[in-house]
Amino acid sequence: MDRISFEVEGVQHYGIARQMGFIMQQARAPLLVPVLKLLVVLCLAMSVMLFVERVYMGIVIVFVKLFGHKPEKRYKWEPLKDDLELGTSAYPMVLVQIPMYNEKEVYQLSIGAACGLSWPSDRIIIQVLDDSTDPIIKNMVEVECQRWASKGINIKYEIRENRNGYKAGALKEGMKHSYVKLCDYVAIFDADFQPEPNFLWRTIPFLAHNPEVALVQARWKFVNADECLMTRMQEMSLDYHFLVEQEVGSSTYAFFGFNGTAGVWRMSALNEAGGWKDRTTVEDMDLAVRASLKGWKFLYLSDLKVKNELPSTFKAYRYQQHRWSCGPANLFRKMAMEIIRNKKVTMWKKFYVIYSFFFVRKIIAHVVTFVFYCVVLPATVLVPEVEVPKWGAVYIPSIITLLNAVGTPRQAFYVGKILTKATFIGLLEAGRVNEWVVTEKLGDALKTKSGGKAARKPRIRIGERQV
Repeated sequence: MDRISFEVEGVQHYGIARQMGFIMQQARAPLLVPVLKLLVVLCLAMSVMLFVERVYMGIVIVFVKLFGHKPEKRYKWEPLKDDLELGTSAYPMVLVQIPMYNEKEVYQLSIGAACGLSWPSDRIIIQVLDDSTDPIIKNMVEVECQRWASKGINIKYEIRENRNGYKAGALKEGMKHSYVKLCDYVAIFDADFQPEPNFLWRTIPFLAHNPEVALVQARWKFVNADECLMTRMQEMSLDYHFLVEQEVGSSTYAFFGFNGTAGVWRMSALNEAGGWKDRTTVEDMDLAVRASLKGWKFLYLSDLKVKNELPSTFKAYRYQQHRWSCGPANLFRKMAMEIIRNKKVTMWKKFYVIYSFFFVRKIIAHVVTFVFYCVVLPATVLVPEVEVPKWGAVYIPSIITLLNAVGTPRQAFYVGKILTKATFIGLLEAGRVNEWVVTEKLGDALKTKSGGKAARKPRIRIGERQV
């Protein structure tokens, strides 16, 4: 009886599969093929847009490098000097903000680096904005601030009752204190950033001597780029962003997206733009666009680097990339018409912000990467009636990949170099041919350490932190 039931059920399943196959075959020509052809055309158009944008930025970068289009030649820069009559009051007042959230591993480094900034001691205020929810970590941060205060550093430890607005909310709340009204400029560093002592001496003169400049942005330097393959890939991507995208924006239209850290704002420009807003997850880009629409200019310094860490766990990386992809798209939706209606900036700058900065780099680049290469191209293999031209499937992606690798060429070919080297070591029986290194396992045992001395100190990892 069971055998008969099994055979009947098998026949039914076979019949259903056959019907589904017949339906797909009937729908293939009138429905599937036209839809796939339309997707191919759209994806090819987006690929061309991305390709043209990459080539344009490459040409601008070559021009900048060949003709020495350095910031010192475009803007006045002179070191600030002492005034015998005014004394240190001749120097502008600088506020240094450090927003943090449960930063147990890095709070001492960031606070120490900020307190180590070289600037007249009576003309700088360090403001630690602690949104920590862990009472132990919160107490540790407060004690660290008190320790620096006992050394004569003008440091303020600020907390709030809630985390509304996250980082933007913390920065906005920090601007409400009375002592902030005395400040001319504000430098912002996330909790894992460690500026060099001369950071202010290199950035403030650009703001002091050029009243039209609102922001001076430094480049990020990654201290853990060689930790794993994921951090190397991030370094390659972010180096392209800093070496190409930021440089192009600064050199052509004096506009680029503020990176949220390692930058100095003119306080009057920040206030004129409307201050910090928490309507998107990219409050830094939001502020930069609003300030640019007011006519302010931005300056990027590629030779000024600030050390920081890259996310070395996939969970932290995934959250970061979600914020960096979702936020700009949402901001574009909210500000597109405001940019179009603006009358303080030129038509070319509005076109650059809307088309190049937002549409191509923040939307098209992500859509075409997934839809074209992960969905449409594999689908055309199953539907031979739809063809993708070789230039769209091979040439354009190859050139874009090479242009993206221009920032850090050593990282772009890192994996291939390792595998090729290892292959030749095996063929030639070189010195390391029999080397055996046990693959490191980072399981729960490292967290509990139930017994015995750990063979290796666990690496510091960036978890879910506020950046």
